[in-house]
Amino acid sequence: MERANERLLTPGEVASLFRVDPKTVTRWAASGRISSIRTPGGHRRFRESEVRSLLLGEPSESTR
Repeated sequence: MERANERLLTPGEVASLFRVDPKTVTRWAASGRISSIRTPGGHRRFRESEVRSLLLGEPSESTR
């Protein structure tokens, strides 16, 4: 399964790609604009493939 080996990005890494504040990325996740995964410690992580798709203007899997 491809997703099991996929790189996960931190909110800061996603924020850098979109040139926004990390808190904005957290708000996007809370509103469902981008899906996130929670680590055992409660931190958010984002699938790199989904983030790259959003950067290219493609719809994410969660909005299809």
